[in-house]
Amino acid sequence: MRLSWPLPALLAWGVAWLLHAVLQPRLGTLASLLGATGVGVLASLWGQSWWRRALIALGFPLSLALTGAAGLPAWAWLLPLAVLLLVYPLNAWRDAPLFPTPRGALHGLDALAPLPPGAAVLDAGCGLGDGLLALRAAYPRARLHGLEWSWPLALLCRLRCPWAHVRRGDIWAAGWGDYQLVYVFQRPESMARAAAKALAEMAPGSWLVSLAFEVPGLAACARLPGFAGQGVWIYRMGASAAAPRGATKECGASADVTL
Repeated sequence: MRLSWPLPALLAWGVAWLLHAVLQPRLGTLASLLGATGVGVLASLWGQSWWRRALIALGFPLSLALTGAAGLPAWAWLLPLAVLLLVYPLNAWRDAPLFPTPRGALHGLDALAPLPPGAAVLDAGCGLGDGLLALRAAYPRARLHGLEWSWPLALLCRLRCPWAHVRRGDIWAAGWGDYQLVYVFQRPESMARAAAKALAEMAPGSWLVSLAFEVPGLAACARLPGFAGQGVWIYRMGASAAAPRGATKECGASADVTL
């Protein structure tokens, strides 16, 4: 659901304060603080930039501290930071911020990157599962896997996508060699690392698919238009791989033509 700013922040803060008011007399101040802060952190997914996500996530604990309504000791204010770090672990900050794959962004991917039934597909950095949902729409007969470093997000993704195999792990430490297609939605600074890993580990004929950002050092064999002016970049490992229907040249790591 997309809401105009600052409605996401106002709604998140209002729900957090309501939850705090309901939980405090029943479970105590610390439990209500954690619960309401957790709501704010999850609602931060609405934010379309890092500063908006931070405002949504930190709005409730900061407002509670300013009002002095909680009467908590100083150390208790570390708890909201702990909740935030559970969802956004420090070692994941160098990768893409949490941003869901837009609905319909991978429509038509199966025609340009065909896979046999039962092929293994990895969403590297699956977050809450929006990429897995898009991949399932494109490849309903594939075996879908998700990898996410944040354990709360991995848990929520499992609940949202019970048909996929979702596990907590580091996308850069885990092997990519067992997958016929790896999907990434990273940041531009991470793409060179993704290219090196794909070339080193993925089998010839397998696919690397990147939403929004082009992979340096590789020429895409195809591109889906329509996402923020950038589209979906499709790469096939191995120069001897056959081109998908619609490509004008051989689709491999040395190809130099995009659609």
